[in-house]
This record gives sequence, C-alpha cells and structure tokens, in this order.
Amino acid sequence: MAEYLLFATERYALPILAPLAQALHASGQSVSAWFADGAAGASLPGVPNVGLKDALALRPRAVFSAANWVPPFIAGAKVQVFHGFNVQKRDSARGHFRVRGLFDLYCTQGPATTTPFRELAAREGHFAVAETGWPKLDPLFRDDGGLSAGLRVPAQGRPVILFGSTFTERLSAAPHLYEQIGADIARGDHYWLLTLHPKCAPELFDRYRALAGAHARFIEPEQVMAAQRAADVLVSDTSSIVSEFIVQHKPVVTFRNRVPQPHMIDFDDATQLPAMLAQALNPAPALMAEIRRYADTIHPFRDGYSSERVIAATEDFLSGELGTLKRKPFGAWTRGLQIRKDLGYWGPAKR
Repeated sequence: MAEYLLFATERYALPILAPLAQALHASGQSVSAWFADGAAGASLPGVPNVGLKDALALRPRAVFSAANWVPPFIAGAKVQVFHGFNVQKRDSARGHFRVRGLFDLYCTQGPATTTPFRELAAREGHFAVAETGWPKLDPLFRDDGGLSAGLRVPAQGRPVILFGSTFTERLSAAPHLYEQIGADIARGDHYWLLTLHPKCAPELFDRYRALAGAHARFIEPEQVMAAQRAADVLVSDTSSIVSEFIVQHKPVVTFRNRVPQPHMIDFDDATQLPAMLAQALNPAPALMAEIRRYADTIHPFRDGYSSERVIAATEDFLSGELGTLKRKPFGAWTRGLQIRKDLGYWGPAKR
C-alpha cells in the first residue's frame, strides 16, 4: 500500500482534493493531508491530518497540490492539480500559466489549459503534462447521494438560481447585486442558492446570510458542488465558478466580467438583473451552442473520473512513461529556500 499526500493552503482546495482522496482510498492506497496557512485546521472525511514533520516522515509516493506551490524537500512526485480554471483575472505570465519550477507533473483540465502547458513543457523540459480533467468536477457528473436533489425540494418547481461571487474586490458582483438579488428573493418567483468565496469580507457574508428564508438558502463551501448540480442558472462575475458551472451546459449570467465571452450573458447595470435571468432561463440556441463549445474546450470530461485519471497519470510519470525531465531551474532552488525559511525547515530533502 503506497502513501500519498494531499497539500493545500486555502480551504477552497478541499472540494478539489476530496474526490482525489476518495479515488485513492477506493484503489486501496493510504492518504494523508497537510493543510497549511489558510487551510490550517481543515479536514477531509477519512483522511488523517499531518504536519510538516509527519509529512517528511511519510516519504509519500506523490504529493498532490491544489496550491500555487509545494514544498520541494518532501519526498515523491510533485503533482499540480490546480485550484481553479483560468478565468483571466490577471496576465497569464503572473496567473494560471506561471511556472515556478516546483512541480514535476501538471494534470490539466482540458485543451485550453493543456496546449499552453505542453508548449511550456517543450520549452522548459523540467516538468511533464497530462490532460486528466479536474477532480473537483467529478461530483458534478456522479451520483451525489441526493444532496443536489435535496437542495431543489424547497423550490417547489420554481427555477433555481445560484449566486456565487469572487473575493477580488474590484471584480466582485456581491456588493453591487445585493439589492437586486434581495428584491428578486422577496418576489419569490425564483428560488435562490447563495454562496460567496471563503475570502469575501465577513460583512458580505452577514448580509447574504440574512437573505435566507422561504425563497433562498445560504450555501456553505462544502455544499457548493451540490448547489451547482441543483441550479438551473448561475449568476456570478469573474469567478472561476463560471467555468465550473458551465461545463454542465447550463447558462451563466455574469456581472461586469473582466473578459466577457459569447458563452456568457454579461451585463453592467444591476437593474438589468431580472431581464438577464429571463434570458438565461429561456436561452437562445446560439447561446447554448457557445456554451457547449466553451465547455468542451476547458473540460471535455463528463464521466466523473478525472481523479482516477490524475492517479493514472501520476503512475505513468513515476514509471517513466512521460519521459525524462531536465534539472529544475535556478529559480526553483531560490523559491525552495524561501519555502524553507517560511516553514522553518533546514533539514535534508527527502527522496
């Protein structure tokens, strides 16, 4: 039985790593988790938490990271499974396609991510790439034990609208749409599921939680995937939940998206929200064609087995089937020193 380690620095990584843990358990493997920084104190069912000392002692076969970094001195292949889709919040050189030399294998979500990373891999030579799909989306396409169906029960046949917003203040729709969403909830024509990024301001959480009642429910982070299955339409902004939701081939309404695209119903005047909802609930064929095209570009896998593909790709890498890597660049060494300093560890690297 091999040891595997899950690594995260933010709580929003938990629903990404949970399906991976389940797949590893199902294959008879041993799984532990090291949750640092913003994820400290979090847990996954059936997965023991470890600290730095225990993570070093585990000598895992692989470390699956849903963070931008991973400690390079822990044993095992360092596998990047991503903490979101590329939603163009920032320049590619600083964002989704930034390579820091810390990872051995990038498990990409679909062609839109795979192609750029394979170009980078061909140029840099110190990491491999495998298109696997994203573990976080596995629950969207597999039986969730009635969780999503349960969220629809209070709607009593009404359309279900999910609202989810990014934490980035200049891009967040939450402050701007609060009054309009509250008014729509009061009318009761739709049933709302409300959620916010865990990093949103506490006062926003208080305001949106207060909207819960007969026509709305506030959704905690661990329920977001079930809420996406349950909803007919998403209202959002420049959050990666837009891409997560749209892979189900469902319409998305976006408020002032940073880079609006044909698969979105984008608007910039909060008073237009009722008209945008009406359009989303009766989508034009051209819009649905754009939704399907975009979904297949970012995440063509609709079988719910991306976690299993990540594990298989990792084993292929470890067996040498994905080729031989060059030495890590100098920048990886300096980044490793910074990580050691931050974690207070100056001992030997584990192999």
